[in-house]
Amino acid sequence: MTADPIPPGSDPRASVRQRVFVVGAGIMGSGVAAQCALAGYPVTLEDISEELARRGLANATRALEHAAQKGTIGAGEKEAALARIDVAIGLRRADAAQIVVEAAPEDLRLKREVFRDLEDATHPAALLASNTSSLPITSIAENLRDPGRVVGLHFFNPVLQMGLIELIPGHRTRPEIVERARAFGASLGKTIVTSRDTPGFVTTRALAVLLNEAVWMLYEGVATKEDIDTAYRLGFHHPMGPFELADLVGLDTALAILDVLWEGFHDPRYRACPLLRTMVAAKQLGRKTGEGFYIYPSREGRA
Repeated sequence: MTADPIPPGSDPRASVRQRVFVVGAGIMGSGVAAQCALAGYPVTLEDISEELARRGLANATRALEHAAQKGTIGAGEKEAALARIDVAIGLRRADAAQIVVEAAPEDLRLKREVFRDLEDATHPAALLASNTSSLPITSIAENLRDPGRVVGLHFFNPVLQMGLIELIPGHRTRPEIVERARAFGASLGKTIVTSRDTPGFVTTRALAVLLNEAVWMLYEGVATKEDIDTAYRLGFHHPMGPFELADLVGLDTALAILDVLWEGFHDPRYRACPLLRTMVAAKQLGRKTGEGFYIYPSREGRA
């Protein structure tokens, strides 16, 4: 049965009937699903195959178990959150959702296709949000009949631990959609910052330079990756070094972001280091493949 749509401008915490539909069950999508379920939302985690959807559910389960082990949530909260997550193949069940979060790979053509399909598959009152970390929202939504439904909600990895969401209104995004997105993010316990719709927004634009410069220093032999990571952690009080972070984000994602920024600004700061391109071509993508700048156990790297 399709849930009743939530009126524009209403507080997303006001109805337990609201369902969140997460498109893409990768690391980010599974993290968003876990966070929404923990906040009390029923969640459908979707991907193009049952294997990928189930893998995403396993990642969400591990994230919630890790939070319970650390004591940030209780065992009962973990079990209740897991009971709120189900999985789907394709968008056939998207019509039951009032909030949709797209977490597909960082590819403009792909995201445009996803949102064209979502526009047909969802209720017209449903909020459509993209978790893009670099692509302009206006460009993602430009071919839709109603681009005013689309807004950027950039979550950070790992979602359960990171307290920030970047809110990005597109040029055509309606004010009531922006406020619904802001209220939804706040209902997840996150702090919201707003960025203009420009490539990379605030955080990714800054982070891309940091990561790329570290790779250039390694490429030029300035220091080892271990020493560069240590320098960033201890010198700048960063929780992890740039190579550790690149492996967590995914080297393919880092390269795609740099290419988006280069295309948007043609600034030499965003010219990706050749070493990064070589590693991506070699499928050394970080934790998700088991090898990036560092090597990871098979379960952690390929889950």
